[in-house]
Amino acid sequence: MPDLAARLRRLPPSCGPVRLVGVDGHAGSGKSTFAGVLAARLGGAPVLHLDDVASHDQLFDWTGRLLDQVIDPLRRGVPARYTPYDWRARRFGPPRALPPAPVVLLEGVGAGRAALRPYLARLFWMDLPRDEAWARGRARDGAEQRTFWDGWTPAERRHFAADPSRPFAHLLVLQRELGYEVLPGPAGTASEALFLTQGDDPSAKC
Repeated sequence: MPDLAARLRRLPPSCGPVRLVGVDGHAGSGKSTFAGVLAARLGGAPVLHLDDVASHDQLFDWTGRLLDQVIDPLRRGVPARYTPYDWRARRFGPPRALPPAPVVLLEGVGAGRAALRPYLARLFWMDLPRDEAWARGRARDGAEQRTFWDGWTPAERRHFAADPSRPFAHLLVLQRELGYEVLPGPAGTASEALFLTQGDDPSAKC
């Protein structure tokens, strides 16, 4: 079976010395879990969660902050320093370093937006239907986050209507009972298809 991690390492750098890999999809589609599995297969690759870049006031209007705090430093081959948002305290916290590693994963809704695609070596899309993903997310977060979800879903709908990611994905990720099936996306090639199981990485919980 072709090794997905090896394929990503062989890609040309896309953001300075970094191969920046996006993992996008609807909220609740399993992006964080898949990114964690992929990071482990890459030997502990850094993962930037876009939940740390967004905020209550800027659910999707965070491109400038990401470019300034993360993309521009990585392009120059120096560590990025971003200020993660605390969703409970409703404020940004102290700076956190992100090294210009050979592969860096960018995970979250909007990771494949147009402003970021020029810096991505590959874009994954978690191919779970919107309503199913949202139902999973609501069940995961419980009643405490009901009001947040009521505001999030129309905001996400507007975002993807104006700036869709799936048509530009190189790879589509489907979660299966024993792992993930990775298929060519609209921007990918047939040679990129593979299947990842729990046995491929003993430390991964799919």
